[in-house]
Amino acid sequence: MLKISGARDLAVKAHELGAAVLRGKLEHRGSAGWAVDGRPVAEWLAELEGQQVYLIAIGTDAKSAPAASKRTCRTCGREYEGPECPHCRDVRLRLRGQ
Repeated sequence: MLKISGARDLAVKAHELGAAVLRGKLEHRGSAGWAVDGRPVAEWLAELEGQQVYLIAIGTDAKSAPAASKRTCRTCGREYEGPECPHCRDVRLRLRGQ
């Protein structure tokens, strides 16, 4: 399961890389289409027309999140849940002085 903090971290990193990030409640407005936090998704996507894109939508409600699965880190061999091994992440950040 991707926790809200993991989704937020992913959005922050995407924004730092110059990505367009839209956050809020997803609503279907009938013939007007989909909107996120009141902004029409089609309008948002129109800004990216003609570009190659990755479109990632992450539900942060517990009901929409998939069941958590344990993974084994290829570097340290520890089991973890989430997008990356927290032990190796902490070590990497510490070595970089962050």
